[in-house]
Amino acid sequence: MIGSNSGRTIVMAHRNNQSSFSEISPSEFFYRNRDLAGFSNPAKALYTATRELVENSLDACESTATLPKISVKIRYSEEERHEQDPRTYVITVQDNGNGIDPRQAPNAFGKVFYGSKYRLKQARGMFGMGGTMAILYGQITTSKPVTITTSTDGREFHTFRLLIDIQNNKPIILSRSTRRGVGSSGTSVEMLLHGDFFRASAKIRDYFRQTALVTPYAEITFIDPQGRLWYFPQTTKTVPKAPIETKPHPHGFDFEAMRRLLKQTDESSFPKLLMNEFHRVGKQTARNFLTFAKFDLRTDPRKISNEETVRLVDAMHQFDGFLPPDSNCLSPLGTEILKAGIVSELQPEFYSIAIRPPAAYSGYPFIVEVALAYGGKVIGEGVRLYRFANRVPLLYDEASDVAGQVVSELLDRRAYNIPREAPLAVITHVCSTKIPYKSVGKEFLAERPELEKELKNGLRETLRQLKSYLSRKGSIEAVQRRKNIYGKYLPLIAQFSQSLSGAKRPPKYQGLIKDYDDELAIKVEQIAKTKKRTEGQI
Repeated sequence: MIGSNSGRTIVMAHRNNQSSFSEISPSEFFYRNRDLAGFSNPAKALYTATRELVENSLDACESTATLPKISVKIRYSEEERHEQDPRTYVITVQDNGNGIDPRQAPNAFGKVFYGSKYRLKQARGMFGMGGTMAILYGQITTSKPVTITTSTDGREFHTFRLLIDIQNNKPIILSRSTRRGVGSSGTSVEMLLHGDFFRASAKIRDYFRQTALVTPYAEITFIDPQGRLWYFPQTTKTVPKAPIETKPHPHGFDFEAMRRLLKQTDESSFPKLLMNEFHRVGKQTARNFLTFAKFDLRTDPRKISNEETVRLVDAMHQFDGFLPPDSNCLSPLGTEILKAGIVSELQPEFYSIAIRPPAAYSGYPFIVEVALAYGGKVIGEGVRLYRFANRVPLLYDEASDVAGQVVSELLDRRAYNIPREAPLAVITHVCSTKIPYKSVGKEFLAERPELEKELKNGLRETLRQLKSYLSRKGSIEAVQRRKNIYGKYLPLIAQFSQSLSGAKRPPKYQGLIKDYDDELAIKVEQIAKTKKRTEGQI
């Protein structure tokens, strides 16, 4: 009886385990795990939703080299105007980008993991879900639809009101309409969500300030719930070149990607497959690699076995004859844009910019740009670190970020003669086809050795330039002090000498003062040249 009962119990448990298996959609997953995408509480959610919508707008403008004009408004919901935080807010973000094809718009905003970010190309977003996650969060906290208006030509405007079918990961279109008018192309998104502006306001304002620093070619207007206007004017008309899509580098390719490529390709020649599908692989490089990997050049790649595919990928990672990734697919900010942002937002006494040569990690190209600003009205006291990745400000988890660790390690004020508590800002920007984020929330970068090396070299370069400036500045101050002393006491000494000697005229001392004036002029000219050189003007 006991054995029978035990056996019956086991069978029942086994059946219960089988019935517990199920499948959920991507929307359902992020509905249950919204903390992963930065929607962990009402304050963080309001900041993240604003950031995601603004970044989509900036990407839309930059893709066509359009000078962005972004308008953002956060206001209280009419139903909860007199309530306390957290409460319902209405976010409206409008841009002058190229608009969205009306056939794609519902899926672009109502389907998780649907978008234009799934190509090997530099972009602010990586997962194609930021804007959709904001809408999803708004829906689950307010049960209200999102309103999207878009135009690709400035003459025909398409408006959609939609919800997200969370279980099936697809949009539910409540209404759609089209009107004709005269205006500009672009997209407007209006959504409601449960937020806490009182706690999020500092981060949101900081986000806009830092966005203006790194995108000075954009005009950004932000109106907060109290009706206060925050205006960030366009200070340069230079727009970074639009990044281009690139092919994968062999060193970054894995077995699963190779398996899919071999299944889909029409190439029957191994050399042609390598030349047409991979980045910077020419005919001779392909031949050299296949010889290294011990594959016959005449082998049809579509017919190799699973074991041979693994051996092929392993050989790709070991072969050192591939050219490093080309940086032409990247779009760094450059000296002119960085200069415009720094001067406009930080107003420093001195700044220096270092743009590192292209490098790569795991087959992905990247460029590091480091700038340093000293003094100024906006920076304040101490050291302030501004971190950017593909022009996105990173405002959280500074201590966990590789840039934060590099600055903590290298920034020794005594070694570079930086006065104690002098205001100092360090700006780091990493652009790549794949940013090594540590989390889905895109807030801090991993400690990749290649990335850490370039950040260190860039920071050292800017610190050396600052040290040179401070040294020349100190020399000028020393000469000025000596001049002041001599200018104060030499006339008295001359009068005393005249009275002692009984001379008709006091001794001439003006030549000594003039020598100091000449020395000061030379040193001022030298420091001006130092500033011009570090600021990229000569």
